[in-house]
Amino acid sequence: MSAIIMDGTAVANKIKADVRRDVAALGRPIGLAAILVGDDPASQVYVRAKERDCESVGMINHGLKLPAETTQEELHAHIDELNANPDVHGIIVQMPLPKHLDSDEAQLHIDPAKDVDGLHPYNQGQLMRSMPGLYPATPTGVLALLREYKVPLYGKEAVIVGRSVLVGRPTTMILGGLGQDMIVTNYHRHGNKLAEFTRRADVVVMAAGKPGLLKADMVKPGAAVIDVGITRGDDGKLHGDADFDRVKEVAGWITPVPGGVGPMTRAMLLANTFAAAVSQLTGAGIEPGFLV
Repeated sequence: MSAIIMDGTAVANKIKADVRRDVAALGRPIGLAAILVGDDPASQVYVRAKERDCESVGMINHGLKLPAETTQEELHAHIDELNANPDVHGIIVQMPLPKHLDSDEAQLHIDPAKDVDGLHPYNQGQLMRSMPGLYPATPTGVLALLREYKVPLYGKEAVIVGRSVLVGRPTTMILGGLGQDMIVTNYHRHGNKLAEFTRRADVVVMAAGKPGLLKADMVKPGAAVIDVGITRGDDGKLHGDADFDRVKEVAGWITPVPGGVGPMTRAMLLANTFAAAVSQLTGAGIEPGFLV
């Protein structure tokens, strides 16, 4: 029996509708600023999509497009201006930055209260402790999808393939805590026994960036497969880390690429921005798991 296809676009649209309703009810403008440095084509596409998303839910776009030769000091000065602007409630720095710029230093300059990417060490520390904070959008999107499709989580086993600070590590923290209390293994590219781990997992999250890495014989029958990987192949199409056509015949649930986790990431970024705005305007904290 073929797996249930988890429609990230449909779930993301529901989340955006909720955000649009809540923004209207708040009764005052909410601002999001995406900083783009240079002319990387993929980054330009992503930023334009974020700007459209922002406008679709009634938020104000305060984005900045800076030349590739922007210095670290100039970038920090722009971030400082946005930190001080009360009309801007969320700030993101689009990656990758030009090679002469230090992305970690730039991230450290963002006010943690406006860090809607959830990459500032303060917010990462809050996630580690299951305390109020802004959590990365992709991992919260993964959890929102699993909950929407009522995939059993509590006490089940999960394998996260990839250990990036943007996806792998925070997904491990989110599924291992915040009420899910899954038994989580964070597997990475230096291991040589991937199939041994994935075959026993009830949930497999692929975030390795290697097309077709997860084969059908590596999946436990009925498991949920969340494919975060996205690579443009020689055929010009986008491919995930799972061999979708074959894995779907074994798995119980699976996300497509595109149309799975990608739309969820963008939707959760908007949810983060709304939560950040409410926190800044009211002085209230953000409860763990609030966004999902």
